[in-house]
Amino acid sequence: MPSLLRVVSYGRELPDAYLAAVQAAVTGAGGKIVELENAANGRFQVTVLTVEYDGDASDGLPALRAAVAPMLIGELGTAVMDSSLAGPDRKLLLMDVDSTLIQQEVIELLAEHAGKRDEVAAVTEAAMRGELDFAESLHARVATLKDLPVGVIERVRASLLLTHGAKELVEAFLAAGHAVAVVSGGFSQILDPLAEELNLTYYRANLLGTDADMLTGTVDGDVVDRAAKEASLREWAAAENIDLAQTIAIGDGANDLDMLAAAGLGVAFNAKPAVRDAADAAINIPYLDVARYFAGV
Repeated sequence: MPSLLRVVSYGRELPDAYLAAVQAAVTGAGGKIVELENAANGRFQVTVLTVEYDGDASDGLPALRAAVAPMLIGELGTAVMDSSLAGPDRKLLLMDVDSTLIQQEVIELLAEHAGKRDEVAAVTEAAMRGELDFAESLHARVATLKDLPVGVIERVRASLLLTHGAKELVEAFLAAGHAVAVVSGGFSQILDPLAEELNLTYYRANLLGTDADMLTGTVDGDVVDRAAKEASLREWAAAENIDLAQTIAIGDGANDLDMLAAAGLGVAFNAKPAVRDAADAAINIPYLDVARYFAGV
C-alpha cells in the first residue's frame, strides 16, 4: 500500500539546480512526485512536494531523508515528513524559548547586569552543546545573579526580541485551532508575560529565587531540563487529546534533544551540530515561520 510523504525545501532563495537535485534524489529513492507547490513571502522561498512512496511511511521517511541529506548545505534545507502532519487533525507546536522563540539567551542578559555575561555565555554554550549537565550548569550560572535587584528582570524583559517569524508562526497555528506551547530552561518571571501576550496554550520555565527586592542566586523548585521538556510535550499533548504523531517540537540545544526525539517531527532551529544531526529536520535561516509549511498551516 503506497504512503504519502511531504518533502519541503526552503531557503532565502531556492536555486533551480537545488530543486532539481532534490527532485532527482526523491525519485531515485523510490518516490513518485504527485504534486508540487511553491510559496514565497519576500523573506524566504518554499517548495512543497507531495510524494507517493510504494511502502509504509516508516520505510519511506528514512529512505527519502537519507536521499536528500547530501543536499543540506548551508542555509538550504529540505525536510521530509508524513503527509498526515499537514492533514486536518489538531496539532501541538512546542518550542524552546531562548535562541528559538526569542533571539537572545535570557541568562546572559541577566548576567550582564552582574558584570558576568562573558563567563555565563561560555557556560551556556558548553551546556547547549551537551558538554555539561544542564541542571548543574544552570545552578552555577544563576548563582552569578545573587544580590541583583529584582528590577533587572523588567529591564531584561523589555529588551527581548522575538525571532523573525515567531509571531506569525504562533498566530497561524492558533488561528487554525491548534495548540501552541513553550517550555524553557529560562525563567518564569521573564517568560510568563511574553507567553500571555502571545496567547500561548501552555508555558513552563524555571522560577528565579527572590528575597524581598533581590535575587537569591538560586532556582526555586525542580529544574526544567531535557527530561522535563519531553514530559511537558507528552503531558500537554495528552491534555489536548493530540496524538504524538501530530506534534512538532522546535529547539536549538542539547536540552531540547529528548522533546525533539519524542515529537512527531523534531526540528533543529539554527542549532548546535549535535542537535541538527539528531533532529528530523533543520532550519538554518533566521525565520521561524518556515515551520508553518511542515504542517500545512
